[in-house]
Amino acid sequence: MSSVKIECVASEGYRIGESPVWDEKESALLYVDITGRKVCRWSSLTKQVQTVSVDAPVSSVALRKSGGYVVTLGTRFAALKWNEQLVTTITHVDKDKPNNRFNDGKVDPAGRYFAGTMAEEIRPAVLERRQGSLYSLLSDLSVVKHFDQVDISNGLDWSLDHKTFFYIDSLSYSVDAFDYDLQTGKIGNRRSIYKLEKEESIPDGMCIDTEGKLWVACYDGGRVIRLDPETGKRLQTVKLPVDKTTSCCFGGKDYSEMYVTSATDGMDKEWLSRQPQAGGIFKITGLEVKGVPPYPFAG
Repeated sequence: MSSVKIECVASEGYRIGESPVWDEKESALLYVDITGRKVCRWSSLTKQVQTVSVDAPVSSVALRKSGGYVVTLGTRFAALKWNEQLVTTITHVDKDKPNNRFNDGKVDPAGRYFAGTMAEEIRPAVLERRQGSLYSLLSDLSVVKHFDQVDISNGLDWSLDHKTFFYIDSLSYSVDAFDYDLQTGKIGNRRSIYKLEKEESIPDGMCIDTEGKLWVACYDGGRVIRLDPETGKRLQTVKLPVDKTTSCCFGGKDYSEMYVTSATDGMDKEWLSRQPQAGGIFKITGLEVKGVPPYPFAG
């Protein structure tokens, strides 16, 4: 795999870049800066970044069938009209936990927006344990809670046949699978399919490719790894020039490019001087595999 090429397409030094999503209509990459409280859009045509500032940590963004986007903001699901820079709250979760915020989120093949919560961090990956839950926002704008006792709700995706839901609770250092019922959105039979090696560090965001293999960004591991969920084997490692790789998605005209977000939070001056591209957005080409287009929220 000597043809793999990595380039930094947006070197804005985001505090916690996260939740990359390809917006085909705009030929652009959507993503967020959680602690920077910004929703961002990098155009592959102009190479420019546009941003919308918001009033709370914003942890994920998704396409919306009826137009615009949906985001997880603080402990709210919210709608975002990009051109008007207008954010409206859809609903609140974790009202009894003022120290919580949402983390990663993604839309399932039926149009439900899954997203989980966590306690606000004292410093990166240090927080009050088991305060989070996993939720889904349905097309009628009601919310289902799937389970609680989550440390850091993170990467999520679905198998190509939609019968398995993959999920990461970061501090378990595990990629887990659940049986999935696409009709009802119910999940069950949780099991671990991959435990991270020490040098891979903390599993963060995740996406699936058209061969049904998972790609996991390793926070503090400076890499994305490709896993076979059937065998539990690691198939490939792609190292990046920054340690704090946070999430990944496929995009570009034919979904053959991978985009990886990264963070600077918790890095001191000396560390940042060694990694000038920290907090940047990276494009990886030459992986010889394609990704699955994102699903829009149905509501």
